[in-house]
Formats: sequence, structure tokens, C-alpha cells
Amino acid sequence: MDLQTFHQNIIKDVKTELMDEFDRNFERKAFFDQAWPKVSLINNKGSMMARTNKLRRGYIAKIQGEKIAFTNSMPYASIHNEGGEITVTAKMKRYFWAMYYQASGGIVYNVKSRAAAKTKKNTALSIEAAQFKALALMPIGKKIKIPSRRVIGPHPRIREIISGVVDNHLTELNNIILNNLRP
Repeated sequence: MDLQTFHQNIIKDVKTELMDEFDRNFERKAFFDQAWPKVSLINNKGSMMARTNKLRRGYIAKIQGEKIAFTNSMPYASIHNEGGEITVTAKMKRYFWAMYYQASGGIVYNVKSRAAAKTKKNTALSIEAAQFKALALMPIGKKIKIPSRRVIGPHPRIREIISGVVDNHLTELNNIILNNLRP
């Protein structure tokens, strides 16, 4: 085994290990040991960061010489990872109105009183509908703060992962050398 192959094997294994750990952040709902902030919107579709899993599946890693570059094809990946502010647009308002009508369309009514039945489903739907209505009524240009829900970035655990991979490869190389030295 030459030095170049040895080096490339280490980089490939580091890439694989880090991608696995970053993917586990979605299961942990945290960036390693730092829990993501709670979502203020109530929804019936599961965790905000994993409703469709497009964000999770969008992360890829590419080896570029001595470095590993992590990217995501989803346009909203960086705002979730870094946090920041977004500006309400007319397109967003149309989306919020559509979600409001969709959420409020599933309400079950009592036949006799013709009022919404007081069921758990109706309460959740009406809360969800109310949230979308509030978002739809926001004026164009208003800023919405998105908290950071980091998936990829610097963390002390990354150094541990890299050290572990390098140690495993050095141990393997040591064993190869020792086996070749024996008569």
C-alpha cells in the first residue's frame, strides 16, 4: 500500500463517518449534544426537519483534494443550519392561505347543531388553521426569525471521529508492517 492510497482511504472513511453522524442529527433532533429549538408551530405532519426528508436526503459530501465539502441541494438548508431572518413575500402569503384552507377543510361538524364537533382532531386542525391564518395575514416585507437547527458544522465530536478513523488506519498499517517483518 502506497502513501497516497493510505491517505485517500483515510479521507474516504472520514467522509463516510461524518455523513453518518450528520444524518444521525436528524434522529437526535439535535446537533450532536445540542438540542434543536422547539418549533412554535403545531403540526400533524411530524418533525419540522424531517417531514418529507428532502432536507435529510439532500446532504452530500465530496472529496476535494485534502478537504471534504458538505453541501445540500435544498434552497432552505442554509437558513435551517445557520438560522437567520426571512422576509414575507406574496408567494409565501399564498402558500399560507392554501395551507390554512387545507387545514380548516378537515373539520368535522356536528349534524344536529351544525357546529364544529369538539374532538381532538378538530381542536388540532383549528389550531393549525389558526397558525396558518396568522402567517397569511402578516404584511409583505415583515421579517420572520428562523432559529438555527444545525445539522453540519464544527463540533468537538468531529475531532473525535477523525481521530478514531486515523487511529484505526494507523493500527491497520502497523499490523501490516508487523506481519511483513516476521520471518
